[in-house]
Amino acid sequence: QVQLVESGGGLVQPGGSLRLSCTASGLTLDVNAVAWFRQAPGKEREGVSCISSRDGSTYYSDTVKGRFAASRGNAKNTLYLQMNLLKPEDPAVYYCATDVGPGGAYYWCSGTTEPSDFDTWGQGTQVTVSS
Repeated sequence: QVQLVESGGGLVQPGGSLRLSCTASGLTLDVNAVAWFRQAPGKEREGVSCISSRDGSTYYSDTVKGRFAASRGNAKNTLYLQMNLLKPEDPAVYYCATDVGPGGAYYWCSGTTEPSDFDTWGQGTQVTVSS
């Protein structure tokens, strides 16, 4: 069974840091494109970061560029999102995603990356930023 599980969310003060993890079972995360999305109440799901297949180039949305860093773990079934300098506008449910189909191995991330580009999702982890 293919499954993604996020962890590491929680409550943090503005300016603080959190590290989210995404652990896969039934698949690896070392080849196909992988991404982090987030969704706040009443808002559409938005892309946060995406790591391309093949060359591993990483895309970040303008809202998190310079503060967040996505990486694949040394274990082939892990993905991380290091979030620094968290702001009051960052709270959301954060999801990891990948495309397990053949297209996922030939996917280059960009500003046009959409949730519909990915077919496998975790259940999400809540991030809250509050003083």
